[in-house]
Amino acid sequence: MSQRYDFVREEVILQELSAHGRVTVNDLARRLAVSTVTIRKDLDGLEQRSLLRRVRGGAVVRSTGDEGAFCERLRQDAGLKRELAQHAAVLVEDGDVLAIDSSTTCHYLARELLDRHDLVVVTNGMQTAMLLMEHSDATVIVTGGMLRRAAGSMVGAFTDALRGRGRIKKGFFGVTALSTELGLLEISSEEAEVKKALAASCDRIYGLFTASKIRGFGLYPFAGRERITALITDQQADAGFVSAWQAAGVAVTRVEGTAAVLANGRRAADIINADQEETEPL
Repeated sequence: MSQRYDFVREEVILQELSAHGRVTVNDLARRLAVSTVTIRKDLDGLEQRSLLRRVRGGAVVRSTGDEGAFCERLRQDAGLKRELAQHAAVLVEDGDVLAIDSSTTCHYLARELLDRHDLVVVTNGMQTAMLLMEHSDATVIVTGGMLRRAAGSMVGAFTDALRGRGRIKKGFFGVTALSTELGLLEISSEEAEVKKALAASCDRIYGLFTASKIRGFGLYPFAGRERITALITDQQADAGFVSAWQAAGVAVTRVEGTAAVLANGRRAADIINADQEETEPL
């Protein structure tokens, strides 16, 4: 099986896991038309890269104190994140002062802003800072502190750095979880502290996340409900989630077109099967 097939299978597995929270070896083998041995190897490889947790007969969503390597998280739900980023990018105008955190969804947002002019961007994301420095004319301000290598973020030594230095017009933040009582949440205390400092200097705060984070778990709030301007997510977010936040006074946008992205991802299994039939010897 070529690396291309391996990659597409992994994308299908991660999308199914994101949608349902659990996958089984037998169901995946039937769906992808491969052996259970192949699926077990796929799941073992994804677990080694901290993208899921193996359980008897399958796998479940990984829940630990570390978000996983940036490059791996960048691949997960990539199509959805691009759609969310394109929607959020419409909110940004030339000359804006922005906060963009180290999340992968916000990194996709940064990619959409490379042709904007005269931006000032404050970020704790090293990959985002490098992207903007190399491919845009933005003024980039990187938070100080220690580098979290796996997450690609800077943490610590920043809580008072922005005080008295003006306001940030718009802040865009990823999350590990949300709560109508506590607001936007992180699993890492260090990450939450930096995000809290950034959010405190923002006039408007936007949560930018895939709907899988609705089922997430977070320990440390960094932006209270009353500070949140709007939440931007995909069409998997259910009506109960939307109505709860709207009742709390926070606007929620389920970005149109994201349901089609999910459907296309699930049809990736058909591509594998078609290619296998074309290359199968007579």
